[in-house]
Amino acid sequence: MYLCRTNDVLMIDNRIFENKLAAYYTLGCKLNFAETSTIGKELVSHGIRKVRYGEKADICVINTCSVTELADKKCRRLIRHIHKLHPDAFVVVTGCYAQLKPEDVARIDGVDLVLGTAQKFDIMQYLNLPDARKIITSSTQEMQSFMPSCSTGERTRYFLKVQDGCDYFCSYCTIPFARGRSRNGTIAGLVAQAEQVARDGGKEIVLTGVNIGDFGKSTGDTFLDLLRALDQVEGIVRYRISSIEPNLITDEVIDFVANSKHFARHFHIPLQSGSDETLKLMRRRYDTALFRHKIEKINGLLPDAFIGVDVITGIRGETEARFDTCRTFIESLPVAQLHVFSYSERPGTQALHITPVVDPETKHARSRLLLDISDRKRHDFYETQIGRTAGVLFEHTRKGKQMYGFTSNYIKTEAPYDEERVNRMATVRLNGWNKDRTALTVTFSD
Repeated sequence: MYLCRTNDVLMIDNRIFENKLAAYYTLGCKLNFAETSTIGKELVSHGIRKVRYGEKADICVINTCSVTELADKKCRRLIRHIHKLHPDAFVVVTGCYAQLKPEDVARIDGVDLVLGTAQKFDIMQYLNLPDARKIITSSTQEMQSFMPSCSTGERTRYFLKVQDGCDYFCSYCTIPFARGRSRNGTIAGLVAQAEQVARDGGKEIVLTGVNIGDFGKSTGDTFLDLLRALDQVEGIVRYRISSIEPNLITDEVIDFVANSKHFARHFHIPLQSGSDETLKLMRRRYDTALFRHKIEKINGLLPDAFIGVDVITGIRGETEARFDTCRTFIESLPVAQLHVFSYSERPGTQALHITPVVDPETKHARSRLLLDISDRKRHDFYETQIGRTAGVLFEHTRKGKQMYGFTSNYIKTEAPYDEERVNRMATVRLNGWNKDRTALTVTFSD
């Protein structure tokens, strides 16, 4: 099965493809969501409409993740499910899993085309090839250009891609192989995208990328230069900085956020381990002393900032003593939440040469311990916010008769659904917990 173009009308196995329907599925990071949106715009420009609820798709685009073996399994499961859901659709699989393991993806029943990291943005070109090549992936050289992307659709928050690729080559990670070297957009181009978001009615933008603190490598700018420029865009109420490496979030960036009117008091900083010995095995570019300095710097300037921290448990070489050091270090940090990941072996990584190996039961037990710490820290942080006044941007998401929104410092709030308040900033008083203790209830002050 393949697509071709006849008299400027898309064909699939001799069926007219103009005005047909496409479905989009995204796994993984916020960057993937932004890029799926760009792919969707490309298909829309060729007359291919997004499916509505209950409709059958003619094309299914699945944008995948491969950060862990679990992510790979989720991709395979989703592909099979989508094939059953849309049995007559032309299925295109792209993203990191497609780039790293194209042959595995191609063997899954129902997959018609596998596109690599660079090819996903020229999807129409490959849909129209006169031959029936099933796998088209990217070389390292092809992954050197930057493709702008910004998510749109039903979201209140927009994800703006500012950077792509990574030069770090941590011992456990395959993302540099899936995404290529670090590169970024221009400040002028990104400001123009933010201005378009404002014209479209968007109020919040999340800055996303693979290693966003590395912004400027391909243009000679700095991440701080980008923040200053975006802060001047009229109409955007709030920016959030997605995950940023501790060695790249400079003191100047922290100072800027502390004094900015539009950048949220919310930081997501990967620690990965609280043991310096384990950090060396991971080939991370900082130690626990630097990490503590960054957390204390934020806490000193913004004592009510929400700080989320990534941690990997059970990596090869993580002895019981090193894990205990890690746990003690994390306990001592004034952070609000942990994002805990069990180590997953990735083919071709340097970590595979490290010993000893941590057994699955121990990895699970260590993850559970850190998740318990995270639950306590998040609960304690929310407790400090009760009784305060805050600005909340309410989202489209609703559950039953309730709607939800987040404060600048990432406190999830719940209120009775009111369509007039969706995508609008409201001043509220933060009350106690809701029934399932997942959010704080509010009283409107405006």
